[in-house]
Amino acid sequence: MSWLSRLLGGRPKTDAKAQRLDYLNEALVLERQGDYDAALTSYRLALRDNPNDLRVLQNMAIAFSRTGRQDEAVRAYRKAIELDPMLAGAHYGLAFLLLKRGDVNGGVKHLQAVLAHPPTGEDANRWVTHAKATLEQITSQAEQPEPPQES
Repeated sequence: MSWLSRLLGGRPKTDAKAQRLDYLNEALVLERQGDYDAALTSYRLALRDNPNDLRVLQNMAIAFSRTGRQDEAVRAYRKAIELDPMLAGAHYGLAFLLLKRGDVNGGVKHLQAVLAHPPTGEDANRWVTHAKATLEQITSQAEQPEPPQES
């Protein structure tokens, strides 16, 4: 700051929001660099500014998953679904986390939610196809009789 601007009262007043760091974009950059813990810090800061940001919640859940924090990922996905029950991406992510935990019924419920309200976008077909295939595999396994056990 120049001596003249200090003399005249300091810096011009600007919009505080415009000056605020874009934590979401910062987190996305950190994720691309593989620094998931730092990305999670930025996501938390982004949520502080906007606690119901669905994009932040979903990306946060993905970062939690990649760092092995499955419980926190489940909570983030559930919060996103609570805010928007038709959010296909959150249902998709939650379904596979639940299946990984062995919660087949929970996984099926969320796969069905994905298919009931399929996502749109350039990668959507890939995710819908994967959800359908997984659901069909679960259904076919449930229909197969148990092999006889030897005594």
